[in-house]
Amino acid sequence: MSNQIILWSMLILPWLTLFFMPREEIKRWMPAALFVIVTNTLIVDVGVTWKVWETRENVYPLSEMISFVYGALPIGAMWILKYTYGRFWSYAIVQIIGSLLLILLVQPLLHRRGIFVWLDENALAGIGAFTTTVVHLISVYIYQMWQDGILFSSERINISPNLQPTAAKPLDKNEQDKNP
Repeated sequence: MSNQIILWSMLILPWLTLFFMPREEIKRWMPAALFVIVTNTLIVDVGVTWKVWETRENVYPLSEMISFVYGALPIGAMWILKYTYGRFWSYAIVQIIGSLLLILLVQPLLHRRGIFVWLDENALAGIGAFTTTVVHLISVYIYQMWQDGILFSSERINISPNLQPTAAKPLDKNEQDKNP
């Protein structure tokens, strides 16, 4: 299998799985997916700038971004949130297992194929990737809580529940309608 087929499938196939997710749930989880895209773009860009890794082959027009940043990662986050949101420890365990699979299986495969290469081969690079992953998964969960309004309530608080406009006030019991 060619590298281009692998890269394009990491980009396109995850998006096709959204046909199996109801539209309301896509609307609910899409902000978190966009948050994953933005934050992972920053993480990858920092890694390239600091010469921790480099992308040697990718799909056009992505030059330094590996294609799973725009495909598998955000869509995977949506599916994981769909099934684990509201149970943080379940979410964290599933995300950590997925991240370990990415770090220990997918990235070495991409490294052997010459697509994605770790330039810093010491043991601290793996620890740094895992630490970044844990911080990232917590920030995605907090972002989704904020989107759902759990973290910060965006509802207006009515100071006085008895305060009403004049037209909405009921007539006094002793006062009769004076219009004939």
